[in-house]
Amino acid sequence: MERANVSFRYQIQRDGLTIEELLRDEWKAGKKTVHQMRMDKAVTDTAGQPFEWRTPLETGTELVFHFKDAVSSYKADDHVEVSVLYEDEHLLAALKPADIATHPDEHDEGGTFMNAIMAYVERSGGAYAEHINRLDKGTAGIVLVAKHPIAKALFDRMIEERAITRIYHAEVDGRLKRMRGTLQYPIGRDRHHPTRRRVSPGGQDAITRYRVIERDDESTVVEASLETGRTHQIRVHFSHIGHPVTGDTLYGGSETEDGNYRLVAKKVSFKHPFTEEQTTIEVI
Repeated sequence: MERANVSFRYQIQRDGLTIEELLRDEWKAGKKTVHQMRMDKAVTDTAGQPFEWRTPLETGTELVFHFKDAVSSYKADDHVEVSVLYEDEHLLAALKPADIATHPDEHDEGGTFMNAIMAYVERSGGAYAEHINRLDKGTAGIVLVAKHPIAKALFDRMIEERAITRIYHAEVDGRLKRMRGTLQYPIGRDRHHPTRRRVSPGGQDAITRYRVIERDDESTVVEASLETGRTHQIRVHFSHIGHPVTGDTLYGGSETEDGNYRLVAKKVSFKHPFTEEQTTIEVI
């Protein structure tokens, strides 16, 4: 069986940069990754000839990075439909529907967003796809997916460093009095419930900023941005101030006809670590 291709091309951005410096200093790839790629002679020119790692290169030199053992174990599943909003050699962004999980709990399971993404990637001859962010099962919206291991490492670090802006739209029960505000309450596990979180003095720092888009006496639609990415953060914060997300019965929200709650990951924005371009992906 022919090995699926996991690779990408990259042009050197400034004179004198070596492959070693690019991986170690610019991209801050881990020592293990750098060592393995050097041993595998995994960086070549467009004709497949390996480069010398410590030779200074000229601006515009084109490199090809190969990952011979980079495969993801998600089972491909064509039964779940996802809409791809953005794609390049490094990354894709797709719309996760509400009511499906981001990823399976067991690798041989199907029916999740990542199973559908794996089917999409395999159709184009790829073998690697790993989610960068994740959404709760009931939350619809944008999920970012890395297409090779270096992209995964770089985007994971950007999440940790809060370098990716994430904007959500939520409908919450009741009429919010303030047109904008900041919810800064630490979030921890609820000892009395296996999946629920709660505001807890001993929890992790969590910050949600919001502004009101529209409101009436029954509900309020807000745009919320996350400065941190705690589990159930928006749901916990708005429930804590007495305005749970509509339909989110786990946190006291009113019921909806379809059983889903009204929370959508609407927009992500970041400086692309490979192209250095400001990139915004949005659900229209």
